Amino acid sequence: MAQLQSIAAPEQYNYDIVRKFTIMALFWGILGMSAGLYAALELAFPAFNLDIAQITFGRLRPVHTTLVIFGFGGCALFATSYYVVQRTCQARLWGSALANFTFWGWQAVLALGALSYMWGYSQGREYAEFPWPIDILIAVVWVAYLLIYVQTLRRRSQPHIYVANWFYLGFILATALLHIFNNLAVPVGMSSMASYSAFAGVQDAMTQWWYGHNAVGFFLTAAFLGMMYYFVPKQAGRPVYSYRLSIIHFWALVFLYMWAGAHHLHWTALPDWTSTLAATFSIMLLLPSWGGMINGIMTLSGAWEKLRTDPIMLFLITALSFYGMATFEGPLMSLKSVNALSHYTDWTIGHVHSGALGWVAMITFGSMYHLVPRLYDTKIHSIRLIYVHFWLASIGIVLYITSMWVAGIGQGLLLRGFDDYGNLAYSFIETVTFLHQPYVWRALGGAFFLSGVLVMAYNTWRTIANGKREAAEVEARLSAKLARAWYRRVTWSNQE
Repeated sequence: MAQLQSIAAPEQYNYDIVRKFTIMALFWGILGMSAGLYAALELAFPAFNLDIAQITFGRLRPVHTTLVIFGFGGCALFATSYYVVQRTCQARLWGSALANFTFWGWQAVLALGALSYMWGYSQGREYAEFPWPIDILIAVVWVAYLLIYVQTLRRRSQPHIYVANWFYLGFILATALLHIFNNLAVPVGMSSMASYSAFAGVQDAMTQWWYGHNAVGFFLTAAFLGMMYYFVPKQAGRPVYSYRLSIIHFWALVFLYMWAGAHHLHWTALPDWTSTLAATFSIMLLLPSWGGMINGIMTLSGAWEKLRTDPIMLFLITALSFYGMATFEGPLMSLKSVNALSHYTDWTIGHVHSGALGWVAMITFGSMYHLVPRLYDTKIHSIRLIYVHFWLASIGIVLYITSMWVAGIGQGLLLRGFDDYGNLAYSFIETVTFLHQPYVWRALGGAFFLSGVLVMAYNTWRTIANGKREAAEVEARLSAKLARAWYRRVTWSNQE
């Protein structure tokens, strides 16, 4: 009877927008990871470099990064933040029409951005390469996102703002700040995609890496910690291990991260004191990062048996483990002595993907497996397929990051090798030859990881189909019950 009533009544929360962003997260994820796999194959096997300008490595690489970071990751953050803020505030999402605008606006940003890269229009900047008209659209969508989130928090029925909302709100505010200042530019003309940056030289480099590192710090770390602080306790059925530690984690993280970007510019024209300050803050970041990781893992205290019976918990705990590993490796690589070996090599690529695949993607997969059945009021289609996905993803991550560690450290050592006369011991082409085998293994790891996402997409599609079928059956039963009640009432009236 309760199920019949739930069909007849409007939803307490706005789940429609959450459903749409969840589906598009998977769509952009598959597209972006496929672009990444093809780019990896282009590096490993020159035969994949076809005479087609739109899919050359230089154009396909920003398509890959944009679609996986802002497409897969961004849509997942929109979906989970809209879900979490409603559930923790016990209030319906403010501004349904505006929420729909954020959905369609964000999809337009992603589609236009990918097409502009493929046709050769970009700013040529790291992580922020959109032509200026798309940058304006991003800003408008983001302001709408912030307004929806703040207004929903204001209408909450609970006096307390749960910590996950602090992380989501910090990510929204910081991303707006980063995007606007990094993309300050003067268009060549209103009919031209070209523009001049407001910064030049070393100031441009510093601004770009202030943005680049904090895009990692807020978009790919703080935001997904909001996901962690809601979905790990919910899936474990346990409260957060230390709520006080989660608050310290938030404030320490958002303060320290803003200072760390210049560690990408050691050994450049940037003043030495600036990059040293950035490295210092990077080392300090280890404390709140590991505090948050321990807080998440210790939330399982008293529920460790779930790791043997619940594959979703495997995703979530593996993600926290990689969060700890990546946030140890990052400060290590910010040290000047280590950076001299690691920077401009594939070790950096391995580090980025340790965080991106191991932390960001795994916490997203676990959260979405928790979320989708609840959005469609059904059970997950196949638990076994979740296990299959977990092992495909895990094997893919291990192959990917170990191959890049080998490639990067080997590359760095070869480029630093000197003979007895002080000349370079190895030519550049010898380092390229050395990279072939690690690149092949990297492509194989990417193929494993993408296969896992395809398994998840199939499992999700079947789950959604099951949920819609069950809802249709319940609605049909409700209609039949109402028809019988109406028939009895008419018959009784006629008899009178």
